[in-house]
Amino acid sequence: MSGVLSGKSSIGEWLEHPEGRPLIEELLAASGREPADLAPVSGLPLEQLVELSQGAFSREAVDDLVLRANGGVMPEVDAAASGWQERIVPGRFDGTTVIVTGAASGIGRATASRIAREGGRVVAADVNAAALDELGAELPGAVTVAGDIAQAADVDRIIAAAGERVDGLANVAGVMDDFSPLHELDDAVWERAFRVNVDGLMRLTRAVLPSMLAARSGSIVNVASEASLRGNAAGVAYTASKHAVVGITRNTAFMYGPSGIRVNAVAPGGVLTNISSSVEGMSEFGRERTGGFIGLMPPVATAAQLAASITFLLSDDGVNLNGAILPSDGGWSVQ
Repeated sequence: MSGVLSGKSSIGEWLEHPEGRPLIEELLAASGREPADLAPVSGLPLEQLVELSQGAFSREAVDDLVLRANGGVMPEVDAAASGWQERIVPGRFDGTTVIVTGAASGIGRATASRIAREGGRVVAADVNAAALDELGAELPGAVTVAGDIAQAADVDRIIAAAGERVDGLANVAGVMDDFSPLHELDDAVWERAFRVNVDGLMRLTRAVLPSMLAARSGSIVNVASEASLRGNAAGVAYTASKHAVVGITRNTAFMYGPSGIRVNAVAPGGVLTNISSSVEGMSEFGRERTGGFIGLMPPVATAAQLAASITFLLSDDGVNLNGAILPSDGGWSVQ
C-alpha cells in the first residue's frame, strides 16, 4: 500500500504502509507491545491513540510520526476522505428535554453532546460530579445533576431538574463485572451490576413514564450490550444484567407502544470508553474461557459512533421502531 499518511489515517492503514509500519513497530516496542495488540482498534484514526492511551501518547507524538512518515512535511488532509465523520442534524431535537445518564464520560457524554448540538435541552446525570462539571462547561445549556440513579432521592432530583415534560431518556449509565463465572461469583459483584445496570435504569424509566403518558409521546433508549445477545462476552453478573435490560426494553415497548411511547435499545460491542477502567481482579478462569471469542470482536467503535445509533433511535428518525434491540457492534453479533 502507498499514499499519504496522516493522523486521520486509520491505524490499519499505518500498519499496511511500508513507511508507516516500522514507525508504529518502533513506538510499540518502547512499551513492550506488538502490532497485533492494535488489532481491536485498527479501524480508528491514528490520532485516536491520544485518547486510547489515557495520556501515555500525546498529540505531539502523533504529529511527529506523521512528519517522519512524510519526509518532514505535514500533509494536507481531505477531511471528507478520512473515514467516518459525525454529521450533526440541526434542529433534530428542537423543543425537547432529554435525560442522559452516564453523561460525564464515554457514550453518555457523546450522546449528551450530540443532543445538545442538535437543539435539545439536556439533563445530564452522573455519579462523577467533577467530570459532570466539565461537561456543563462544554455544553452551557445543559442541566447537570450529580447523583446515583439507583437512589430514589437522586432519581427525584433528576426528574425535578427536567421539569414537567420529559421527551426522551437515554439510559447509558452502566458498570462492568470482573468476568467471573458463576462458581467464582462474589455477591458484591452481582449486586453492583444489577444495582446500576438494572435497578437504576428501571427506577429512572419508571419516573419519566407519567410525563410521557400525559403527553402521549416519548422515546426511551436503553444501552444493553453485545453481552445481552450472547453468553461469551463478559462474566455472569454483567451478562445477566444486560439480558434483563433487553427484557425491560421489550416489555415496556409492548406496554406503552399504544400510548405513543417508543422504547428501544442499542447493544454495543467494543467501544472506546472507560467502563472497565475501574474493574480490578479479573477472573482468570473467565478471561481464559472468553478470550478466544473476545479475540474475534471487530475493531472497537468510538463513543461518538455509538451516540449516532442512540440518537437515531431516540429521535423521530426512529419513528417506526419500538422494542428493537439494535446491535451497534460492527457486525460482531453475526459471527
